Amino acid sequence: MPIKKRGTGLTAVADAWQLADIDVTASYPIRPYTAVMAEVAKRIANGQMKCEMVHGEGEHAQFSIAHGASMAGARATTGSSGVGVTYAFETYSPIAGGRCPIQALIGDRTLDPPGDFGSEHTDCLTLRDNGWIYGWAENAQEALDNSLLCFRIGEDPEIMLPQIVAMDGYFVTHISQDYVMPDQAQVDKFLPPFKPEFRLDVNKPVIMGPQIEPEMGPPLEWDRNVVMERVKELIPKATAEFNKIFGAKYAPFVDEYMTDDADMVFLLQGAHAVTCRSAIKYLREAGYKVGMCRLRWIRPFPDAALQQILPKFKVVGVIDTNTSYGAAGGGGVLLVETRASVSEVANKPIIQGFTSGLGGETITHEEFFKMADMMKQTLDAGKIIQSSTWVNFNDYDKAAIEVKAAWEQAAPSTK
Repeated sequence: MPIKKRGTGLTAVADAWQLADIDVTASYPIRPYTAVMAEVAKRIANGQMKCEMVHGEGEHAQFSIAHGASMAGARATTGSSGVGVTYAFETYSPIAGGRCPIQALIGDRTLDPPGDFGSEHTDCLTLRDNGWIYGWAENAQEALDNSLLCFRIGEDPEIMLPQIVAMDGYFVTHISQDYVMPDQAQVDKFLPPFKPEFRLDVNKPVIMGPQIEPEMGPPLEWDRNVVMERVKELIPKATAEFNKIFGAKYAPFVDEYMTDDADMVFLLQGAHAVTCRSAIKYLREAGYKVGMCRLRWIRPFPDAALQQILPKFKVVGVIDTNTSYGAAGGGGVLLVETRASVSEVANKPIIQGFTSGLGGETITHEEFFKMADMMKQTLDAGKIIQSSTWVNFNDYDKAAIEVKAAWEQAAPSTK
């Protein structure tokens, strides 16, 4: 029977790895990832999990260990955070190019400088072009569920790609929440055993990771492109199967909230969606016809889904919890990719960028009010007022006070 639990996103991932019966996990401590490493070690020691844990001398070794284990046919996992993610950078493309479907937990964290421990999506987004499947979990339940979904998608014989289960450091990794750990029989029905067609075997020798001639490279690169496009076709099928077996209601690519009559929507990913929903309730009472679209995947990017969904709205406020200095439009990764996705769509909305929540700061109600006010000005003008805004670093701070006063008068019942 499914078990109701209270724990963190990292506990939920440990539950998923236990249910998936992983064979090998490679570890090296860095906050906030460290707690899942400790949790898995405890479960191995207690006999709850039967897998081999190998402790590396650094993140590069850690991912290399998981790489080798996967090449030998093991269902392998690892993880990291912040600068640990970048320290292992050399390993990501060989793992994906070698079609080794390891899974990594990334509890995101700000890169140096400033070197704080707060949640920020920049670390994980630096490896977005290396051929890994991944997206952000909003809460502990989704952390568990995304782990199982990623195994199912990444280990498909037609895919065979590594996956990242990303989540906001502290907000998801360390805050206790209620979630449901599914029944083992449900997981076994959804996730078949990992039996790769090609693996290192002394009785059936194969070559993995060879050096090649230049003319051999483009076909391999093309194949990697084709496979990632194939992932877009598998995600809806795997999500529908997951929903049926586990009784979930996940959208395959984009989760919508109060969008039916919305003129404006926030578009974001990760745990700040929780606060966004709350802020939208107040904004609705104050007369703002605003909703939310939350991305469930960043790779592959859900361009086709956004092309269908976003033309329903007049203004889309893309919220980046990451930095991409010098990027087109002055915003972050989500702004650039969202604008590219709908650039050739008829009746496309105005795309306005916001950067907020950096360094682990909470995106507060007041900040959502500021962004909504700027989006309303754009809506009223029929043209973009400011292409990209770093929230709290502009002249719109008065908007928060004005909007807050409006909903306090209009919605006393919501206090």
